[in-house]
Amino acid sequence: MEVGTIITRTIVIYIVILLVFRIMGKREIGELSVVDFVISIMLAELAVISIENETAPMAKQIIPMLVLMCVQITLAFISLKSEKLRKFIDGSPSVLIRQGKIDEREMRKQRYNFDDLMMQLRQKDVKYVSDVEFAILEPSGDLSVIKKEKGPNAKRYPHYLPLPLILDGKVKEEHLEKIGKTQLWLRQELRKHGYKKVEDISFCSLDENDKLYVDLIDK
Repeated sequence: MEVGTIITRTIVIYIVILLVFRIMGKREIGELSVVDFVISIMLAELAVISIENETAPMAKQIIPMLVLMCVQITLAFISLKSEKLRKFIDGSPSVLIRQGKIDEREMRKQRYNFDDLMMQLRQKDVKYVSDVEFAILEPSGDLSVIKKEKGPNAKRYPHYLPLPLILDGKVKEEHLEKIGKTQLWLRQELRKHGYKKVEDISFCSLDENDKLYVDLIDK
């Protein structure tokens, strides 16, 4: 293969992949779910084949990349409307530490060992597990840590994990159960604040002072 052909193909494929990732959105770069990871590997393999195979037309080499881009964008759009598909694609977060206590059963379920846990806690500048109120293993593999408040002026932190009570206009019954609340209580509290329809709410949760935070759906 001529050097000039290699350089030309490399530049073209580089531009195509750059455009593909830009069109798919910043989320592809910031955090990789399982699907994102698979797409990235396939794009990398297609790029190598496209550069090495000088006999095949560039158009035929680029088409599979564009197909992958369309598949990813379509899945992302549908997942915005479907919570079930969103969970299937991205997975759900797992609580590994709750109120300072390690959930070993959840760790085994996620095939997550203590070395992994301690390493990620150190990366979050956490010295002791007892300093952690909650530690959540995100679908991307990152560990989110909520530290305990300390000192006489520390705010009282809720004994439950902050969870969405309403998401995309739908009440999350399982989250209400975890914090010991009912749907009747939630609707009564919403009415007190002037919110009559759950369907109009995109996100609702309780803050550290047990006050509702409500964000309406943009219309």
